[in-house]
Amino acid sequence: MATSETTAEPRKYVSTRQAALIGVGAMVGAGIFSLLGAAGAVAGAAVWLSFVLAGIIAALQGYSFAKLGARFPSAGGMLEYINQSFGFGHIATVSAWLGYSVNAIITAMVAVSFGSYASSLFTNSDPTAVKVFAVLLVIAVTLLNVAGSTAVARVQSLIVFVVVGILGLFAVVTILNINPSYLAPANYPSAQHIVSSVALTFFAFLGFGVVTFTAKDLSDPSRQLPRAITIAIGIAMVIYVTVALGVFGTLTVDQVIQYGATAIAEAARPVLGDIGFVLMAVTALFATTGATNAGLYPMRGIASHLASTGQFPPFMARNLYGRVSVGLLVASGATIVMVVFLDLNAIASLGSAVALAVFSMISIGHVRIRDKTGARMSLLIAGLITALLALVTFIVTTLIQEPASIVTLALIFVFSVIFDVLWSRPHPQETAPTPT
Repeated sequence: MATSETTAEPRKYVSTRQAALIGVGAMVGAGIFSLLGAAGAVAGAAVWLSFVLAGIIAALQGYSFAKLGARFPSAGGMLEYINQSFGFGHIATVSAWLGYSVNAIITAMVAVSFGSYASSLFTNSDPTAVKVFAVLLVIAVTLLNVAGSTAVARVQSLIVFVVVGILGLFAVVTILNINPSYLAPANYPSAQHIVSSVALTFFAFLGFGVVTFTAKDLSDPSRQLPRAITIAIGIAMVIYVTVALGVFGTLTVDQVIQYGATAIAEAARPVLGDIGFVLMAVTALFATTGATNAGLYPMRGIASHLASTGQFPPFMARNLYGRVSVGLLVASGATIVMVVFLDLNAIASLGSAVALAVFSMISIGHVRIRDKTGARMSLLIAGLITALLALVTFIVTTLIQEPASIVTLALIFVFSVIFDVLWSRPHPQETAPTPT
């Protein structure tokens, strides 16, 4: 026995810092680069305040996720929390397929954003090149994930350090040169408009849920996971608020809306010149690469775990050639199909709508099993109310104006129900298992 213990290769774990940076990479992707114009059209120069409110909602959800993750660490991450709350029935399985789908949608959106920036730098924004660059990124990131979780963590740490470093430099430089009149509260829109914009800015925080999927790779998840979630949300919130202050303190609201996705790069021009524009475009490439990487990272664990519970078909848990996850390949394939064939701008809001719905389900479920996690009821109720408020606001202000998005959302739900009926198998336990 001693011989086998000494010769066995020690397992490689992901550190708390690396887990947090995976979450930061998932959040600080396309969101901050593409949201400022849309959010500015609603909240004006008060977008920074909208990010604060969205960060508070994310922090409340993060508290719930941290408590659940400490009690139920699992490769299934936040989807396992639904299993623990509702058992292995239709609610949990449909939610699992919804979560799997939304991850692929968001990853496809981020990959296309990478393609757009890469094409603008190298091919004068050729539409075909956008899709080619996006597909190549998905393939490269898939290969990275095949290499293993520690390789993903190391690459993600490097990417996040670069992105946070450059965005930090941008924030400092622009804030030191802001025009205070641009940020004067007298120019802010009504409180109703600022609250409405939270439905948009919250999208930039959706990636924090990815941290929950690192539980299987942490040596002490009950201690490390809550810390990683807290660190990830805190870093993202600071970045978003300072960048928003820098952009809206340098450009007028009309200019930010006009420049759209390149508003950050344009805000760097007055101080750093053309090199500032190029620097921020390169930063966008790093950020979208990190977000794509973080989007595909949990797919292996999700597929394997949910296949073991009978909620996903068994083949999703298989590893080709001993290490190539079928669950990862299916997700990568679905992402590539969406990149090539869909107009992702028309369904960009789907990721936010489905994610908010899943978050709300997790909050409801957590209230049901609060005695197992020791979470404070007041914070759980606050998290549930704010998530539902953001979801309803998002539907009323955004989805209702996008019939194609509503139809696509309905189709995703229908297919999730069909997959549940066709593939889910009865679990040996009628209720959620109690962990030892």
